[in-house]
Amino acid sequence: MAHPGVVFLDDDEDLRDLFVDVVALLAERECLTVGSVDELVHNRKRVLDAGLVILDINLGPGLPSGLDAYKWLREQNYRGRIVFLTGHAASHPLVAEARQLAGVRVYEKPLPVPTIARLLELEPH
Repeated sequence: MAHPGVVFLDDDEDLRDLFVDVVALLAERECLTVGSVDELVHNRKRVLDAGLVILDINLGPGLPSGLDAYKWLREQNYRGRIVFLTGHAASHPLVAEARQLAGVRVYEKPLPVPTIARLLELEPH
């Protein structure tokens, strides 16, 4: 199986399923969805081969966050693009921290289809 062009980390299974459908409609691109940082790490090779990783910032109380996933990706020398998603206000501590990271965009949920299309267009095939 080809490596995914896109990795989507979100704790909402319905949103993950929807994202896969949208990517399939917009681009002939492999899409790996994971529900936790542990699952992301477990799929290390496929994740590090992807060109775009989309991380939900808040993955549930007491669980590793999208920021933890970001740190892990950087520790692995991941060279693709990383964007964050959030359903929280900009004042939320994790969102504020994500906005301070260089070269990373933070998008609000739900992510509109035209925005997903733009992210995929910017993605090298």
